[in-house]
Amino acid sequence: MLKRSKEEVILLMLSGLSIPSILPFGIIRLVQRNWLLAAVDMAIVLGMMGIWVFVWRTRKVRFAGIAVTIFYSVGMLASIYVKGQPIVYWVYPTMIAAFFILKAREALFINTVSVLLLIVILSQQMALLDLSSVVVTLILINLFSYIFSHSTSLQHTELHHQADNDFLTGIGNRRAFDRKLAEICQTGNVQTSACLFLLDLDHFKSINDRLGHAVGDQVLVQFCHLIRSRIRAVDGFFRYGGEEFVLITVGSDMAAANNFAEELRALIERSVLIPDYQVTVSIGVAKLTEADSADTWVKRADAMLYEAKQSGRNTVRMAT
Repeated sequence: MLKRSKEEVILLMLSGLSIPSILPFGIIRLVQRNWLLAAVDMAIVLGMMGIWVFVWRTRKVRFAGIAVTIFYSVGMLASIYVKGQPIVYWVYPTMIAAFFILKAREALFINTVSVLLLIVILSQQMALLDLSSVVVTLILINLFSYIFSHSTSLQHTELHHQADNDFLTGIGNRRAFDRKLAEICQTGNVQTSACLFLLDLDHFKSINDRLGHAVGDQVLVQFCHLIRSRIRAVDGFFRYGGEEFVLITVGSDMAAANNFAEELRALIERSVLIPDYQVTVSIGVAKLTEADSADTWVKRADAMLYEAKQSGRNTVRMAT
């Protein structure tokens, strides 16, 4: 079974916990024949059950997140409209929950609309000073929640970037490559227009030995900069290990892939990465086939890279 995402877990927990939390109130109100409030409670319970089942079966969280937030907000406003000021405290957890489910801006927008509607509902039931106190505390709660949610999102993005990018060159690392490979080769959705390029800097060890690792690191950085300047945003470029790199392109036939590999090889050959020292690259290319798995695809490209290096380096070999 696939591991569920953080968003799925949060939605399943919130919708799941809402059912036993609200259901008793609905039952009590049914016993008390408070039909309107009981209907609101039961509608929320049924809605949460439907959302829980939807997320569990489809794993789609975008629509479900919006639906949960709207259910919470509408249910809260309907309850306050019917019951009035005594249950206004339900507004606070409802609005905070929105920031756990949606993006910060989306939660802030829905909560702002809810606050405006709440003012309309309570304006005839509460004194101006009391209503102002409620509104001010709600504004502060939304402001603090927005700041916390936004900063957490930025930290998550930064951590994700660090986890998936090579610290020296800034391109994708082996972890990011493995995920991209799995995405392209997933069963039932094989992108047979994809080509995999294995690039290996020739005699890189001698650069480190003769000129030092600092110079070698600079060569790697400049090499990646050159390659990135020639590829598209949709292409994947990764550091495979040491001086070996992987490029994945989509939408190329064999002739176009071979021409592109030759272009990259010539680009490195004519570029001055080290003064008075020519740096070259060997490239092995393999086009994905229906028979390939992620492993066999990489192995075929690696075999072509080996052949390119055995043929004198600074050359391209493509699997047929």
